[in-house]
Order: sequence, then structure tokens, then C-alpha cells
Amino acid sequence: MPDSAAAHAAPRRILVAGASGAGKTTLARRIADAAGLPYQEIDALYHGPDWTPRPSFVDEVDAFTAQAGWVTEWQYEPVRDRLAERAQLLVFLDYSRTRVMRQVIARTVRRRLRREELWNGNVEPPLHTILTDPEHIVRWAWRTHGTRAALVEEAAARIPGLEVVRLRHPRAAEAWLRLTFTSAG
Repeated sequence: MPDSAAAHAAPRRILVAGASGAGKTTLARRIADAAGLPYQEIDALYHGPDWTPRPSFVDEVDAFTAQAGWVTEWQYEPVRDRLAERAQLLVFLDYSRTRVMRQVIARTVRRRLRREELWNGNVEPPLHTILTDPEHIVRWAWRTHGTRAALVEEAAARIPGLEVVRLRHPRAAEAWLRLTFTSAG
């Protein structure tokens, strides 16, 4: 029988959802730090050298989410359902397309100009590939921006115990983070 303190305890299995470029990774890291939970960047598990999917991806996601507490981003079709089923909380960064595109473009340009290594030796491709590659991250963010809400709503309907927090602006995310993790500890 759960006591009221346990029923109101801060969640320990947390996903952060949103369009590419919304700030999922940044917020997920901050949640993990504030909550004292392990964090795993899901892109690092997914992308192998030369942007190829890693064969161990699903097994590594399973191992990470078998822990009592964790934080990661909610993405990648092969694991999206299992992540939602294992999570207690899904934080949805439902930011405007304008904000997301500004963020993803700035991030992509910065990473490319600095030749930042992302995961497993990968770097952003040359900037001109936005015009030639239909899967370029900027084009992907534009194309998929409007699809995230339906995925979140479907998961919430399918998984009754999954709490969803929808944040529509970075100021709302800051306020939620401060309220949730400074008053929970």
C-alpha cells in the first residue's frame, strides 16, 4: 500500500520529448542533475560511425531503462513505445516552429563551423547539404515538428500511468524545473 509521501515523490524515470532542436538533450541533462538521476543521451546509443545505426541500440536502451531511475530523450521508432511504457513522466517541449527552427539552425551551424564531434566520430555534414539531403537535420526538424504532439497524445492515451507535462516556452520549462526539483528534494 503506497503512502502519500511515495505517491507524491518526484518521478524517477523521465523522458523529454520534442522536435529536433527543441532542447531535449539540454533539459534532460538538467533534470538528471537536479534529480540526481543517471542520464543517457539516446543519440549516442543510436548513431554509430558514419551515422549508421548501432546494432546494439535496442539492447543498450533496454539495459539503461532497466535501472530504477533514469532520464533520456524520447525518440527513435524502434524504442519509442518501450521508453514510454517504462517512464513515469514525459516532459514535452512543445515549442513553436519558429523557435525550434531558430535553435536547430544555430546549433547545426555552430557544430559544423567548430567541427564538433557528436557521437562516435560523427560531425555535422557540410552546410550546403541542407539543399541536397532530404534527411538533413534542419529539413527533418521542419518536416517532423508538427508530428510530435500526436505521438505524445497517443502515448498518454495508451499508458494510463504516464504523466505528461507540456511546456510551450523555455521560460515555462525553467519554471517547471525549478518548481519540480527544488521543492521535491
